[in-house]
Amino acid sequence: MQIEKAHDQHQWDAFLAAQRFRPFLQSWTMGEVYRDCGEEPIRLIAKEGDAIVGICQAIFVPARRGKHLAIPYGPVIDESVDAAPVTRALMESLKTIAQSKGCSFLRVSPFVILNSQFSILYSIPSPLHLLAEHLWYLPLKNPDPWRNSDPPSPPSVEEDRGGGGIPEEQLFNALRKTTRNLIRRAEKEGVTVEASKDPINDLCHFLSLHDETRKRHKFTPYTNAFFKAQVTRFAPRNECTLYLAWYQNQVIASSIHMHAFGETSYHHGASSHAFQKIPASYLLQWTAIRDALRRGDRVYNFWGIAPGNLTDEGFKISEPKHPFAGVTLFKTGFGGNLLTLMHCQDIPITKKYYLTRGFEILRKWKRGF
Repeated sequence: MQIEKAHDQHQWDAFLAAQRFRPFLQSWTMGEVYRDCGEEPIRLIAKEGDAIVGICQAIFVPARRGKHLAIPYGPVIDESVDAAPVTRALMESLKTIAQSKGCSFLRVSPFVILNSQFSILYSIPSPLHLLAEHLWYLPLKNPDPWRNSDPPSPPSVEEDRGGGGIPEEQLFNALRKTTRNLIRRAEKEGVTVEASKDPINDLCHFLSLHDETRKRHKFTPYTNAFFKAQVTRFAPRNECTLYLAWYQNQVIASSIHMHAFGETSYHHGASSHAFQKIPASYLLQWTAIRDALRRGDRVYNFWGIAPGNLTDEGFKISEPKHPFAGVTLFKTGFGGNLLTLMHCQDIPITKKYYLTRGFEILRKWKRGF
């Protein structure tokens, strides 16, 4: 097993594109977004002979509560190999790098199905989640690309785009009846949704609505610099769409959708409270789903929802007071499936980690998670 620093973006992204799970947060371009925001990406590849069997992109976070390396939805390991030695070798290399940077811990949030065989040696459950761990997604291909693990070699992005898409009418009929009615009502009331042709300059609409949404729901937001870096890096690669929902000559809802490796992710959204009775966000989501289907994408990822279970009667939230409870009803109305991921894990490096852990346990309690 050889662990090397990565230097080839094409090689990196080609490996990621060939996996069943292809989180864009592990893409090379996303690492550059973090770099633009002052957080250094650290990219390692694991090789057996000349073959790459795993990749891991970590981000150096110089937080006041404790410097650490965060691993967003990584590492990504080839499913045809034993993940344990690959993960162990990558983590040991990252621990050495983390120590050289004065970090007190690693925070690993793997994109791995809960209750799988995957494990991280010497790790403990994190008091906080780094990223969404209960994902709601809509398969756009048959069979479901995230559930069909039988093929020994997942198809490439080019093969993904070669057909098998679910008909648009079938997707629309699978929506919750209320969701279908709200989409039609938005159209009837004159809402129009457009994909910005100049997302960098039009980002101001999203930022204004996002600031309003943040104040209304009292959540800790990404910075404006992060949004700008993400759009600036991904949009020229046709891997990002800024949607604008117009009503009475005003933008009343907006979103940032990511498209990478044959998947679309609803990453950020915002809306105007003054027009809360106008269901613009429903039409916006349906427009993005239709665009993803026409693009040939295989999965539409709604991102995080509250914990719960998918039953014959629909999705049932297990924690009604969870901060994501409201958005869960909205997202699950579009149909789809639940993917529950392994909880975020921490690998302590120094005793200072336990001070950070105590602080974060208090923060978790205050946030209601």
